[in-house]
Formats: sequence, structure tokens, C-alpha cells
Amino acid sequence: MDYCPHTPDDIKQMQAAIGVANLDELFADIPQKFRLKQLPDIPAALSEQQTMTVMSELASKNKLPRFTLTGAGAYHHFIPAVVGHIVGRSEFYTAYTPYQAEISQGILQAIYEYQTMIAHLTGTEIANASMYDGASAMVEAAVLCAKMSNRTKIIVACSVHPEYRQVLRTYSWANGYTIVEIPHASSGQIDLNALQNEFDDQVAAVLVQSPNFFGVIENVAPIVDAAHKKGALLVAGFTDGTSLGILQPAGAAGADFVVGEGQSFGNPLNYGGPYLGIFAAREKFMRRIPGRLVGATVDKNGKRGFVLTLQTREQHIRREKATSNICSNEALCALAAGVYLSALGKNLKRLAEINIYKTQYLKNKLLQLKGWKEVFSALVYNEFVLSCPDSKMVNEKLKNEGIIGGYELQKDYPELKNALLFCATEMVSKEDIDKVVDIIR
Repeated sequence: MDYCPHTPDDIKQMQAAIGVANLDELFADIPQKFRLKQLPDIPAALSEQQTMTVMSELASKNKLPRFTLTGAGAYHHFIPAVVGHIVGRSEFYTAYTPYQAEISQGILQAIYEYQTMIAHLTGTEIANASMYDGASAMVEAAVLCAKMSNRTKIIVACSVHPEYRQVLRTYSWANGYTIVEIPHASSGQIDLNALQNEFDDQVAAVLVQSPNFFGVIENVAPIVDAAHKKGALLVAGFTDGTSLGILQPAGAAGADFVVGEGQSFGNPLNYGGPYLGIFAAREKFMRRIPGRLVGATVDKNGKRGFVLTLQTREQHIRREKATSNICSNEALCALAAGVYLSALGKNLKRLAEINIYKTQYLKNKLLQLKGWKEVFSALVYNEFVLSCPDSKMVNEKLKNEGIIGGYELQKDYPELKNALLFCATEMVSKEDIDKVVDIIR
């Protein structure tokens, strides 16, 4: 539309309507010391050529690591070239499901195939078109459980990603829910005795991750049984999606919702995002799940087509009936995941095996170092926790060699002093691991 500035008369009428004498009164809550008295000394504009020179000089200061041993929710996996080729095509290159959706049959089919693959991988019947990230997927599932049951208590394992738990606390503060965190046992798994002690008639959901933040694989089945006996639902998350290539999916163990971060599927490490929230569920919850579902149908001529079957977001239905305020999805990241999974196919299992082999090799080599000990006893996927004499010094030594070391757990778990969370994917070679051990030694 054309730019239409407010006239002086317009401004006077608005001031009279809201009861202020001048525009300065609108900023009365901002202390004077924080107000801008004059415009900052902004330099003159640069030409395109000059701008490119300045930006290139700044970019040259970046120091990219040789490789990383940090996972903690974001994982460095190889991405086949076909992923970038497909997602970069102009007909696909959008972050959203198109608003004229049925015209865009290509992207709808891609989302439909993505949903199908995610449902198969998670052992559930349905998966939505994606969420913002793993944290929002898990917490939206928890809120959904509370709304359906009219209960207000949510139990979460402290081994769930710390940032996921922080998002849960934010949502719960807004909705008036009570959050109870269950400690981990010496195995690194959830303490089942402590979990049983917290069950009452107000528990809406139990939230766990497998693999959890420590890389530890949980035994989901008994947690499902314990929750269902008390009328609660089980929300099972995962850290690295490639683990679904080899572990029994939580849906097959009876979980009501399976959620997690899909970044591992064809999406690069990128300073924290954009990432991909995977949200899968039992079919009976279909009309309650947030976001969108793409479905397959036939047109009047009998030709196969794809449609947005279900849209429960507040932009499409009456706000009070919306199941979520999530107003979008991560269609481009979901497309990348779909292409990645299509390219790997059944090789996803082989990839998972390689991650396990690399992890065990790194762990065994580090345990040969003096003063290094295993913290948890349960089986792990591609991450593990070790204690060492001085975690800060270890990471500093590795950083000086261009290597990102382990994640220091003490910042989130004060009891785990000098404990490091290491991750080894297929991107770390045997020679890399040997080099790391030599540096630390």
C-alpha cells in the first residue's frame, strides 16, 4: 500500500482519545538516562564495493574449528550434496507452508513424505508438518497433555536437555502449571523410585528423553507403564535423530507423543538455528496436535493430490479453539530432513552404528588417561559423560589446537564438577580421536 503519514490533526485526535497532551508522555516510563538525546555519529554510507571489502575483512577474522566433540543438542553430521541442491530450488525455497497451499503441490507432497517418514521412525501413526525446534515440540506436547486432562502437574526428568526444561518453565509460568523434576540415578537414567513417589491425580504428563542429555539410553517401556497406570501421558523426546536408525522408537514402547530435534537430518550447525522440531503422536490425538497436517487425496478426476488436511493454529480457527499459538512451521528444514532421509534410506542404521563405534573408541581412549572416570553406567548412543582432573584446562588445550572440546556440565548440573559431555559422530575420524587424546595427555 502507499505510505500514508498521520496528519497533525490525526495525531491530536489520537492524543485526545488516549488522554495525553503530547507524544513525550508516551515514553514517560523510560528513565531519562536511557533516552537518546541525539542521533549517534553514524558514518557516511558505503558503496556496494566498499561494503563487500569491509564485510570480507570481518569474515576473515573468523576461526573455524578443525572439528567438534560437542553435541549437547546440536550435532555435526555429513550432509549429502543432494540436500542443498533440492532445498535451494526456487519452487521450494521458503520457510513456510505456502499460504495458497493447494496450488503448491510440490512442497505439500514433500511435507507429506516427511510426515510419513517421521511417523515410521518414531513408531507412531501421525506426525505434523514440524515445529520450531525440539524444545517447543516437547513443551507443546506437555501443554497439550495438561489441556486434555485438565490436570496441572508436569513431571520432567532432569536428564532432559536443560534448555528444554527452561522453555517448559516459561510455558508453565504462563499457564499456571506445576513442574517437578526427577533426579537421575547412578546409571544416568531417570530414578524410577523418585518418579513413583511424585505420581498423584494431578499429573498430566511425564517427560523423558532417550537418548537423554547425557547420551544415556532410557528404558522407556516401564516409564510408559508407570505414567499410564496413573492416568498420565508419556512424552518421549530424543537428542540426536540419527539414533532412531538403530534404537527401538519410543512410540513402539507405548509413548503417547514422540518429539525431538530434527537438526541432525540434513540441517547444518548454524549458530543455533533455524532448527526443526519433530512432533509425532498417536492417531487419537490428531485433532488436538498443534500446527498442520498435510494429507493425500484425489481430485474430481481421480488424480492424486495433496491438501492441508488439518490446521489447528489460531490464524485458521477461532482463537479460543486453537490448540496452540505456534503460528508457523519449519517447512524448509523439514524439506531438508525429508531429502536427507530419502537419500540415506536404510543406511540410516549403518550411520547410527558408525556413531556408536566412534563414541566407544573415543570413550575407551579417554578412559586410559590418568584421573579420567566414567560418570554413568548405562548404555549410550553417540554422547557420554566423563569426569577429569580439570575440565576447563582440557577444553582450553583443545581450543588452542582448533578443536571444540566437550560440553562442561557443571554450568547446568553443579554436582557434576569437572564432568565433560563428549560427542563423536561420523565426522570425527580415528586419527582425529587419537590426536585429541595425545593433546590431552
